[in-house]
Amino acid sequence: MRLEDVRFTQVGGLRTACVTRAELVDVIAQRIAAYRQHQRLEDELSPMLVFDSNGQGISIANSNPNFMGILRQADLIHADGQSVVKMSRLFAEHQIPERTATTDTIHDIPNHHKGRLRHFLLGGHKRVVEECAKRLEAKYANFAVAGTHDGYFTKHQEKALLDRINRVQPDVLWVGLGKPKEQAFCTRNKLWLHVPVIITCGGCFNYITGDYKRAPLFMQRMGLEWLHRAATEPRKLLWRYLTTSPHAIYCAYKHRLR
Repeated sequence: MRLEDVRFTQVGGLRTACVTRAELVDVIAQRIAAYRQHQRLEDELSPMLVFDSNGQGISIANSNPNFMGILRQADLIHADGQSVVKMSRLFAEHQIPERTATTDTIHDIPNHHKGRLRHFLLGGHKRVVEECAKRLEAKYANFAVAGTHDGYFTKHQEKALLDRINRVQPDVLWVGLGKPKEQAFCTRNKLWLHVPVIITCGGCFNYITGDYKRAPLFMQRMGLEWLHRAATEPRKLLWRYLTTSPHAIYCAYKHRLR
């Protein structure tokens, strides 16, 4: 599936892709192939920005016009949260078939695409991102790590970081700096990065290392992973979910009326 073939629908003010997990991988793989083909023809093709949508993101975007503007620069926004899937069924023109959690996508790519791809992991603590890279390379023969870098760098160090990423030529750049920092980084540097696909991934690396625990599968299927996270990190997350989740539902309803 090419990006041009994806159906989109409006959820909470965000143009969100109606794709399955396998289709999302196919879009990513097709873009990488097209990018490399353009390179061989000495033609220019900009990176494809893949952002995620969940209740928190919808709430922030509808409270912060600057963040909404940044999100709308994405080439593809996918339903990272089950709440987005449910809201599409209630308030959108088209239904999103299933949740495409970024924590699944990073595994879905080597599982569904048999070709060997090179990945650069950016974000988190140095120990976490390096351990994440080791685990992914050990688990998947077709997951090659082109490089890693923690998420603690200054604006003055950013140019050197971009040069390093371009030098190692990854197929996919994973940016895990947290909302809204990671989306701002991607849009700010899109024209300077020579990478086929850039994917924002929040705390994804921490789940792979085991620093964060995912909810049991039945809770994920019921759309209750947020409850599990709030219960395991109440000081950090409980208030966020109690405030952003109702606001996100309101925003989805509001944009349905529009």
